Amino acid sequence: MCLLVIAYKHHPKYPLVVLANRDEYYDRPSAPARFWDEAPSVLAGKDLRAGGTWLGITTRGKMAAITNYRDPKSVRTGAPSRGILVRDFLVEDKSARDYLDYLVPRASQYNGFNLILGDTEGLYWYSNKADGPKLLGPGLYGLSNHLLDTPWPKVTKAKRALSRLLASDELPPDEAFFQLLTDRTPAEDSLLPNTGVGLEWERILSPIFISSVIYGTRSSTLIFVDAKGKVRFVEKTYNNSEAPSIVQTYQFHLDHAPPG
Repeated sequence: MCLLVIAYKHHPKYPLVVLANRDEYYDRPSAPARFWDEAPSVLAGKDLRAGGTWLGITTRGKMAAITNYRDPKSVRTGAPSRGILVRDFLVEDKSARDYLDYLVPRASQYNGFNLILGDTEGLYWYSNKADGPKLLGPGLYGLSNHLLDTPWPKVTKAKRALSRLLASDELPPDEAFFQLLTDRTPAEDSLLPNTGVGLEWERILSPIFISSVIYGTRSSTLIFVDAKGKVRFVEKTYNNSEAPSIVQTYQFHLDHAPPG
């Protein structure tokens, strides 16, 4: 996952709204979102190489997502897959707070990451490149490949666009949210971060929706949780070809109260 924008207790009818783009190499095998046979309460995609996932929600009111922290100088080969962190939280019977208490002493084993965890008690952000977990209050949040709310152009643009889409009591059509997530406009060079990948790649990675020969946005996901615990999960999966995108929609009610 390389871009998340989250509205938490921001909208009067939807206490949780999540928009996400997953960016990945095209040759990394993965499966689109579905309820898992081995964990029927979990709705998530799956990384078929390492077995983890980048984003998911459960019928029991847990939600998790992860982004990589971009710092090529610190990347260690052989480190465990960061997608396992999302998988384990969704599958295991631990609260977000208990899972973080378990994870923090072990977080240095992994390459840099940002983790969003939510359950019926609250919503948290944690990065092994920051001081410790943060309990999030009501508001709009953006996350890419640096720390929470780092004002990279894509993060700032996506947060502003989401704020406009949530300005009325009724949500606009899903396509309006997908238009936000498919914005291919690159940032101006003067606004680009310097993360160590070189100017050409900083330009490629600067839009909300990324496209290149070998790497790009593989899927866009919308999650809406209303005040009564009804979940609508919409995923659009893209192909690096002329084939049309595939849209899947799941709707269900949480077994417990909505997150937070």
